[in-house]
Amino acid sequence: MKHTLRLGLVPAYLTLCLLLGGASGGGFWANLALQLLALPILIWGIVARRSTPMTSAARSLIVLLSVATAVVLIQLVPLPPSLWTILPGREPIAKGFELLGRPLPWMPLSLAPSKTVASALWMLPAVAVLLGILRIGGFKPSWLAASLLVVTAASVGLGALQLSAGAGSPLYFYRITNADAAVGFFANTNNMAELLVVAIPFLGAVYLSASKRGSSVQRTSGLLTVLLGALAVLLVGILVNRSLAGLGLMIPTIAATALMLVFRRRQAPSWSGLLVVALLVGSVALVLGSGFGNNLTTSEARQSTTSRYTSFNTTIEAAGDYLPVGSGLGTFPQIYPMYEDPQQVDRWYMNHAHNDYLELWLEFGVPGAALILAFLMWWLWRVVRVWRATDPDPFARAATIGSAVILAHSFVEFPLRTAAISAVFAVCLALMAEARPRARGQQTSQGSAPRARHISAD
Repeated sequence: MKHTLRLGLVPAYLTLCLLLGGASGGGFWANLALQLLALPILIWGIVARRSTPMTSAARSLIVLLSVATAVVLIQLVPLPPSLWTILPGREPIAKGFELLGRPLPWMPLSLAPSKTVASALWMLPAVAVLLGILRIGGFKPSWLAASLLVVTAASVGLGALQLSAGAGSPLYFYRITNADAAVGFFANTNNMAELLVVAIPFLGAVYLSASKRGSSVQRTSGLLTVLLGALAVLLVGILVNRSLAGLGLMIPTIAATALMLVFRRRQAPSWSGLLVVALLVGSVALVLGSGFGNNLTTSEARQSTTSRYTSFNTTIEAAGDYLPVGSGLGTFPQIYPMYEDPQQVDRWYMNHAHNDYLELWLEFGVPGAALILAFLMWWLWRVVRVWRATDPDPFARAATIGSAVILAHSFVEFPLRTAAISAVFAVCLALMAEARPRARGQQTSQGSAPRARHISAD
């Protein structure tokens, strides 16, 4: 019983994250509850003693997490005026104290320490999921996939009800939301579309896992019918959602999932990866075409103060002024307005850069860029190992596809700023590092090592 409860720990918490963590700024109390629930999982994950050693991939991932945590903590360490005043971007602050006639205080690297702490707390659910899998082993891959698929299906149904009820429907759970679209348990359409796309490879993994347990033609045909029906629901949800990111990522995701099904019992050939990359590039190029009315490459985007084209260029300009250490985690909303044209500012504002890589470049500077590069190298290493394995794990392969969707979407959005998507991303990374929960050691009543059984034949 205790073992079953432990295996259900992360799937249950993931379900809560998907239901309650659908906004990056809204839903304060729901996200606070997720952060508080993450604390006991984090403590357990830190003090837990594994019965089996972690894989090298899991250890490397934990090291990356530890380094990232250290970088955030360093941003909060107070520095003497002789140090922080020589850092780029701090001159206006020093002049402000000078105009007030006050002595320069000790200040941290972060220009908004309270925002840095708050932003770090928002990552607690994802870290709890990661440690819950890698350190506690509180999961079963099929249960994680089931949690993801069940909530996704419920979100599609909720989205249909939202559309039928209209913009004023009480079924929209966030004050700031796309009230004319099917957002499900999220605040905006892009994150909802991302969940739908990520669910596709996990649907394929569930099919492969279930088909292994029964080889009869009737059972396999029935599972395939269920798979196609569920896939149809996801595709309809993506089309109804109308997110350009969802449409652009859907085609390469379906192709990668099909490859997972075709090469279910053997290594995937090298050309399969090139095919998926080609489809991704083609899909993105198609979506960024002027006919789709995106706000990154069109002429209208160049004139708009709230387009991604403007936010990307403005963030790059600001990041250059705060190199090499950045402005501090969570400081984007305070830094960005300083680089806007006051004559063009209206009631709309940029809460994020809509590109997680550029935003981290601004907030962390060179250390952040180095961390991103190190992580991407780890990710590529695991993708190759997972897809070239002679005994492939379907959930690990699904995790590579799901994480690729989130990483690609992060170029035009900020999905990892929501507890729901960041928790799914943590699941993907953990499954890439260690796809199967460790086996429990069978001990004798005295707690000694398990007794061997000897078989002899005459």
